[in-house]
Amino acid sequence: MTVSRRTFVAGSVSALVATGLTTVSAHGTPLPAEPAYRIPVGRDDTPDELVRKASQVRPTARQIAWQQLERTAFLHFGVNTFTGLEWGTGDEDPDVFQPTGLDTDQWARALRDGGFRLAILTVKHHDGFVLYPSRYTGHTVASSSWRDGRGDVLRSFADSMRRYGLKVGVYISPADENQYLHGVYANGSARATRTVPTLVDGDDRTPPVTYTLDATDYGAHMLNQLYEVLTEYGPVDEVWFDGAQGHIPPDKVESYDWDSWYTLVRALAPDAAIAVTGPDLRWVGNESGLAREDEWSVVPVKENQYGRTDWALSYDTPDEGSRAALVAAQPTTDYLQWWPAECDVSIRDGWFYHPDQQPKSVQQLTDIYFGSVGRNAVLLLNVPPDTDGLLPAADVTRLREFRERIDRELPEDLARGARTTTSDGVVTVDLGAARAVDRVRLAEDIRHGQQIEGFVVEAYRDGGWREVVTAGTVGASRILLLPAAVRARRWRLRVTAARGAVHVAAFGLYKSRG
Repeated sequence: MTVSRRTFVAGSVSALVATGLTTVSAHGTPLPAEPAYRIPVGRDDTPDELVRKASQVRPTARQIAWQQLERTAFLHFGVNTFTGLEWGTGDEDPDVFQPTGLDTDQWARALRDGGFRLAILTVKHHDGFVLYPSRYTGHTVASSSWRDGRGDVLRSFADSMRRYGLKVGVYISPADENQYLHGVYANGSARATRTVPTLVDGDDRTPPVTYTLDATDYGAHMLNQLYEVLTEYGPVDEVWFDGAQGHIPPDKVESYDWDSWYTLVRALAPDAAIAVTGPDLRWVGNESGLAREDEWSVVPVKENQYGRTDWALSYDTPDEGSRAALVAAQPTTDYLQWWPAECDVSIRDGWFYHPDQQPKSVQQLTDIYFGSVGRNAVLLLNVPPDTDGLLPAADVTRLREFRERIDRELPEDLARGARTTTSDGVVTVDLGAARAVDRVRLAEDIRHGQQIEGFVVEAYRDGGWREVVTAGTVGASRILLLPAAVRARRWRLRVTAARGAVHVAAFGLYKSRG
C-alpha cells in the first residue's frame, strides 16, 4: 500500500470516539481524553445499576460546546430550489442551478441578527448535486454555466459565516440518486480497504496524511467528498448525516460505512459534532422542532450497520431516558450514552424554497423555542435561500422579529447578583425586594451529567413557601412559563428526585415584556 508521509488506520468505533482533548480535574489530576460519554450495559444489570450507570455518563467537550449554541440554522439549497422538488431525481441538468444574485453575506447577517450561532449548509442533498467543484462527480456547480462554471457555494458560505462570527456546519447526504444512476450507489460492492484521498487524473494534491478505511464503492465516494470538504474549507463545527436510503428498488440497499465515516470526521475535524445519525447528537424524532416535556441527554443506544449509533428504543418513543425507559430498553441496549437532542424544523412548510409558502409567525417560532431550547435541546431552524440565492425578505424580517421576541420573553435575569444560598439540594435566592416573575430558567452543570428527575420552584409568600411550578428534568436548559406573574422577594429551587449529586448552574428569574 502506497501512502503519503503517514498512514492512519481506522480502529473500532469505540476507539475512535475515545480520541479527544485532555482535561485536568480541579485537583490537577489528568482526566481521560474523553469523559465516560457512554457506559456499557449488561443484560443482568439491575434497575438500580442502570440508574447508577446513567448518573455516571458525562458529555464530551464537543457536546458541551454544541449544547451552548442553543439556536442553530439549516440552509437547504441546491437544484431542488430551482425544480420545486423536495427530493431530487439525480438526473437534473446542472445548468438549472442559477442563483445569479447569490449573497452569502446576506445569509450570515440575517442569521446573526436572528440570534443564531451556527449554520449548516446542504452541501449535497439526496439528488447528489454538490455545491462545490468536487473531483469525484460531475453533478456539481462546476457543470453549471452559473459564474462560468467557477462558482463555489460552499466556499462563499464558509467565508461569510466566519466573517460574521457564525460557526460552520455541513450536511452531506448519505443517499445519492445521481451516484445510483452512475452505478456506484447501492451497486452491491463488498467492503474493501480504501485509501483516502483517492487521487484522480490531474490531481495536484500532496496529502500530508492518507487514511486506510473499509468501505464499499459508494462509501469510498463519500469518504473522498468528506476529505475534500473537511480539508479545503476551513474548520467545521458540525457534520450532519441523516440515515435516508435513496429511491432504489426494494432488493437493493446501501449499507453505509458509518465507522469509516465517523473515523475520518474525527481525524479531520476533531471538534466537530457528528449529527444526527452520529455518536454526538441525535434527532429528536420529529420535524416540528419540539422536544419531549422531559428530554434526557442520557439515553440507551445500540450499535448496528457498521457502528451506527442507534436508538435502543424507537426514535419517536415519548420517553427515551427515564428509569422506566432504561429498564424497557435493556434487552436491546449496548450502552447508556450522552446523546442530546437536536430539534429540526423549517421556517416554511417545505425544506427547500417554494414561492407560494410563507414563514411561520413569530408566535409559532417562540413556541418552538420554548419547546426545544426550553426543554434541554438545541433548535435547528431551516431557512431556505430562494432562486436568486438570497434569504427571502419576509424570512429575514421574521428572524429579526423572532430574536427580538425572545429578548423580550427573557430580558434581564432578576436573580443576577442576588444573594444565593445552596444547601442539601435546595437553592434559595433573595432578590432584595419583591419582584414579579413569570419565567423561570434552570440549568444543570452538565459537566457533572444530568441528574435531576424532579423539582419544584417555590416563592415565599404570606408567611410560608408556596409552590409556583413543578416539573421533571432539567439538563442543560429548562425554561418554565408561568400562567401568571408571581410577586415575591425570596425564591427557591428544591430538587425532589435525582440520580446523583446535583450541580445547579443557573436559577434565573424573569419578567417578560410581552
